Amino acid sequence: MSTSTSKFALHEDWVVVLLGFLIIVLAIMGVKPESPVYGWSTSSDLQEKVFQLANLSKLGIQFLFVLLIALLAALLTAKPVKYFIISFPLVYIITIIALIVAGNKSIKSYNLEAVIFSLGIGLTIGNLFKLPEWFRSALSTELFVKIGLVILGTTIIFSDILKAGSYGLLQALIVVISVWYVAFWLCKKMKVDSELTMMIASAVSICGVSAAIATAGAIKGDTKKLSYVISLVLICAIPMMIGMPYLANWMGLSQAVTGAWLGGSIDTTGAVVASGTLVGEEALKISTIVKFSQNVLLGIAAFAISVYWTYKKNAAVDEVEKPTLKVIWERFPKFVLGFVAASLLFSFVLSADTITTVKDGLKNIQSLWFVLAFTSIGLETKFSDLMKGENRKPMYAFLLAQLFNVVLTLAVAYLLFK
Repeated sequence: MSTSTSKFALHEDWVVVLLGFLIIVLAIMGVKPESPVYGWSTSSDLQEKVFQLANLSKLGIQFLFVLLIALLAALLTAKPVKYFIISFPLVYIITIIALIVAGNKSIKSYNLEAVIFSLGIGLTIGNLFKLPEWFRSALSTELFVKIGLVILGTTIIFSDILKAGSYGLLQALIVVISVWYVAFWLCKKMKVDSELTMMIASAVSICGVSAAIATAGAIKGDTKKLSYVISLVLICAIPMMIGMPYLANWMGLSQAVTGAWLGGSIDTTGAVVASGTLVGEEALKISTIVKFSQNVLLGIAAFAISVYWTYKKNAAVDEVEKPTLKVIWERFPKFVLGFVAASLLFSFVLSADTITTVKDGLKNIQSLWFVLAFTSIGLETKFSDLMKGENRKPMYAFLLAQLFNVVLTLAVAYLLFK
């Protein structure tokens, strides 16, 4: 008789749902780390606000909070914690540096988000230095992403969706569905692999980085491929953010049409806000509404993609036997349910006063998980992998899909908002 025992372990998706809701419940109960200050304009300002002792204490408490959550995840999934305890402080420090850089007044005026800097710093370190394999294997990118996505569900409030306006929602539906299928078709025509195809189609059509992350989680995609798609989104967003307002002015478009065009075409929320600001108040308002309407579709899209992917993968393994509901459920990414449940909780259960009290703190911690994930993606990604010849076809597919997105969105915006 064997005397060996196996460790108890939960599936990672169930663990992130549990931990995501643990963070949410603790916040509702008033147990949450205070949000540190990252905003500054001058060197003296940096010293007096960001590096002030009280703020450094907040950063330390926040570190302990996320470390304990991550360690609990490792214990529940029966993963070794030794290397994680060594690697996580470095990931956290890089993440805080990125948040401080993004907090500079001049940089904030361009609405450049912290994830851009955390990814960039991570890529720089990961490519200039040979990180040991144990360090790379200890990076918990997928865990950070999924916890952040569960908490992200708290920001999707159904009453706000109704306030977004029928035209904004109508444009979002038309653009998201049309662009997704065109991007999917282009990728297939160019023989892009299935994982990249799903990430590219979602990133171009829905909401850029967040959609790529959600899709990667739904299909359990390779983080290197996710990093590649995120790089395409961020590289493309900057020239669009700067150039489209001037192009709209040259074309003589109204602020309403321009705002709808910007909100539906540019993939990152920060870039949408920046470009809308360049045009005017009305353009900023409408671009934000349209972008929010597209962001709302993220949960629905992630759910649909996960069902499709589970069905497709099972069919590929056994082409004779039709996938059963049991198999689909077993392979379905449970964190999507956590995202939806969080949205329902904040939409229909909690009072407006409670939501107002906790939303800023939850937004801070949700953003932190995402920036931690981007730091990890950068550290484990090699430029040599991104620049390989086989990556050209996905880039061409992305750019063509983005061009279609810009043209279609302009046409729809003009018809609905002229």
